Amino acid sequence: MFKKIKELYDYREMIFSLVKRDLKGRYKGSVLGFLWTFINPLLQLMVYTLVFSVIMRNGIEDYYLFLFVALVPWIFFSTSISGGASCIWSQKEMVKKIYFPREVLPVAFVTSQFVNMLLSFIVIFGVLFAVRKPISGQALLCLPVVMLVEYVLSLGAALLVSAVTVFLRDLEYILGIVTMAWQFLTPILYSIDDVPEELRFVFQYNPMSPVIIAYRDILYYAKVPDLGTMISAVVLGVLLLVVGWIVFDRLQRRFAEEL
Repeated sequence: MFKKIKELYDYREMIFSLVKRDLKGRYKGSVLGFLWTFINPLLQLMVYTLVFSVIMRNGIEDYYLFLFVALVPWIFFSTSISGGASCIWSQKEMVKKIYFPREVLPVAFVTSQFVNMLLSFIVIFGVLFAVRKPISGQALLCLPVVMLVEYVLSLGAALLVSAVTVFLRDLEYILGIVTMAWQFLTPILYSIDDVPEELRFVFQYNPMSPVIIAYRDILYYAKVPDLGTMISAVVLGVLLLVVGWIVFDRLQRRFAEEL
């Protein structure tokens, strides 16, 4: 694995180039262009505020923020899976004709989604300041760690699904259903405290549960995440990255002939 990491570092310029191309091409041809990166989360926030603060009132204080600080990270993770599934297939001509570490493609895709999430966090912090929500400086020190853990988790998932999709094209469509179900099995729309005790074991095996809980602790509750939550997030993130990397490494030898 260390040899692969070194090789990826050697191809860092290619990764940066692909990330830049993806970010530039995302809204190419639109009038507002890159501003959509900020407009999209703002429009979502307006909808959540209308629905959950006016129409469907929820018992949780500032529920739109409770939901929003968890939904933005979830969008990054789910997009890394659903979009990452086709990142090898969509570049099949390049894969067949040019040598480069194939891991470059999922790494570049996940990184571009990660940058997009970071830009969305500008909106989150803007709203937190606007509504004068308390923010803990000590808790914010944990935010980069949580983000890094989620990046590792997303990269592991993208490596896994992108490799398998080369051989099973239907997986790209199946993942749309899987991520939708996964969202409801992750404490995004509700608090983990609302889950019956006898069902919580299911959430313990969900790698996104501790990540979402940590984001919410930092940004909504303004407190340092529980150490157990952080350890669970790190362990599950590293485990998924290792599994994804191993599967990708074994399957990539047959990419060219399958594509």
